[in-house]
Amino acid sequence: MASDGSKKGRPGSDMIAKFLREPKVRWIFGSSVLGAVAFGVGLSAGTWSHICDGCPSIAQIYAFEPKEATRVYASDGSLLHEFAVERRTAVPYASIPPHVIEAFVAVEDRRFWEHGGVDVQRTARAVAEFAFAGYDAAGGSTITQQLAGNMFAGVVDRRDISVHRKLREMKVARSLEEAFTKQEILEAYLNQINFDGVYGVQNASRHYFGKDVEQLNLPEAATLAAMPVAPRRYNPIRNPERAVSRRNLVLDLMETQGRISAAEASAAQSYPLLLRDSGDDGTTAPYFVEWVRRILIERYGTDLYEDGLRIYTSLDPGLQAVADSAVSEQLAWIEKQPGFRAPTYAETRDWEPERLEGPNMPYIQGVFIAMDPDNGNVLALVGGRDFEDSEFNRATQAQRQAGSGFKPFVYTAAIASGMPPSEVILDTPVEFPQPDGTIWSPKNFTNDFAGPLTLRDALRRSVNVVAVKLGQRVGIESVAQYARRMGITTEIPRVPSTAIGAASVRPLEMTEAYTTFANLGVRVSPRPILRVESSDGDVLWESPVEREEVIDEKTAWILVSMMRDVVDRGSGIRVRALGVPSTVPVAGKTGTTNEATNAWFLGFTPDLVTASWVGFDLPAPIRRDAQGGQDAAPINARVLKWYYATHPAPAPWPMPAGIVTRRVDGETGQLAEEWCPEEFVYTEYYVQGTEPQLSCESHGPWGQGDSRIGEPPDSLAPPVSEDFDF
Repeated sequence: MASDGSKKGRPGSDMIAKFLREPKVRWIFGSSVLGAVAFGVGLSAGTWSHICDGCPSIAQIYAFEPKEATRVYASDGSLLHEFAVERRTAVPYASIPPHVIEAFVAVEDRRFWEHGGVDVQRTARAVAEFAFAGYDAAGGSTITQQLAGNMFAGVVDRRDISVHRKLREMKVARSLEEAFTKQEILEAYLNQINFDGVYGVQNASRHYFGKDVEQLNLPEAATLAAMPVAPRRYNPIRNPERAVSRRNLVLDLMETQGRISAAEASAAQSYPLLLRDSGDDGTTAPYFVEWVRRILIERYGTDLYEDGLRIYTSLDPGLQAVADSAVSEQLAWIEKQPGFRAPTYAETRDWEPERLEGPNMPYIQGVFIAMDPDNGNVLALVGGRDFEDSEFNRATQAQRQAGSGFKPFVYTAAIASGMPPSEVILDTPVEFPQPDGTIWSPKNFTNDFAGPLTLRDALRRSVNVVAVKLGQRVGIESVAQYARRMGITTEIPRVPSTAIGAASVRPLEMTEAYTTFANLGVRVSPRPILRVESSDGDVLWESPVEREEVIDEKTAWILVSMMRDVVDRGSGIRVRALGVPSTVPVAGKTGTTNEATNAWFLGFTPDLVTASWVGFDLPAPIRRDAQGGQDAAPINARVLKWYYATHPAPAPWPMPAGIVTRRVDGETGQLAEEWCPEEFVYTEYYVQGTEPQLSCESHGPWGQGDSRIGEPPDSLAPPVSEDFDF
């Protein structure tokens, strides 16, 4: 009954069977099937035969040579870096220890020694997993297939995951296996593979462990073998915990496959991850090198990576090392101060990499630049705390409010207009109506007012209210024009708060602007590259020294004398306190912005200009009571102290013709008389024709006695004021 029922359930079956029993129909059907099969076989054969039309010859496995790298040299001739598509150092198979080879074979291709280029079993499993999981979870490419993909440009587009790509890869792999021995294939593979931007097992061994591949032990070999599947994720420098976990998996595979004993695996898994010292075999001055690369790309394009150029730069490796150390030490000091709330750099080392992705790092950053004011040579440049975390160059790219570091431009406009440094301006409250109907009233760091102050004393003490009033007197447009002439290219708002640093500026441009003071009126442009030579030694380009006189020499000398007071007796006195000897003539200016979000120190001598900045990528308070003099100036001080312990101190800036001196009263700015209190009398410098003509009228029999508010300009007491932006 069941049988009858089943037949009734398929009413078309009898008709199909009857139809196929007809001789003519059978002949047509059979011919069609045979034709389809033949067509499929032919199509497959033809496809396989022509799948790699246009592929390079497999003879290139050893004929292949990377284009000659462009080399970047420091000022002392030492090699800083190489620019190449892929930097590689080839080593012969015989120099690669067996445990290194076994580690890679275990994790990348366990049947490498048995298959003919394509592991059918592995490929079938990969296809099945792709069908069910949507991706190649197991990985179907053999070492030979990976070599095909790594070596032949055009054979495999790394972004292409199509069947066509896999077939081309398999075709090349089979051809490689027919033409070369397994040892030759492994040698080529290990010399080409990518270890997160470091190519070849020898370079990787040097980069991560500071040793040649011949010296790698078993756990180190397993660490490198763990990387190719996801080089960035398992980079042992960036992600040590993940690297160790993956390393131990490789060791387990080696044990399971009988390549090492259980005891060897256990011992290797217990071995600590010992990486090279951070300074060993790493790129010196990575932010400087990247800046140089960007300049060269604009001039030479991608030929930079292939033409074997020789780039000679201005970088002083000794000074750079001191600068790196000074920035690191100062930032670590800041992190330990009361009121510091952000995650420390050390704490973020334990974070997942994803939390540190993006342009803005959560920990505090620092910048330092050193320039030779004579020729613009950039001797040292620190663009951030960790290039591995963030390649954003804060020295050349970041725009941050300058705070009181901008004030010298205001004072330059004033002195250039004929105003003397003994001009007195009242440090008293002032109000400015705003377009939105509010009132802006600038405040000083100490939230009090000092009364009458000379320009010299106001700059020394970094008094905000005086700077704002002075900016209004000379005109913000004039101030902006002087800043522009001296090297500031960012937007300068024509508002009263610009006088105390509301404008956002780049640290490199501020450094350039301050060369104008160091050179007594001559601005010099930054020059990181001295010359470019071809691989044959022909000079292709020589960077000119770009100098331009932008302010009068006498005006500049007066400003220098005022900023020397900042360092010797004012808000920058910490430079001296930290050991820069008085025999070294140093001038400069501190800077701190609103809510202590930026701290600056811009300092200079006759033969060196330095700039430091401290802050967060996303502006936030550095710490309670952060100040440029305490949080940034120590970086410059450490560098200057070292520099002038190894270089002779320069002579002070020579006084130019046309400068005259007068003994003046610091309260009135007028010529001092015998009855003026001695503690208020000092020697002032003037551009001839701007010196005071009237004698002091505030003291003596007709005066009103000592009415001065504040301290005398030449007091050796600590500064009573620092910077506070709008």
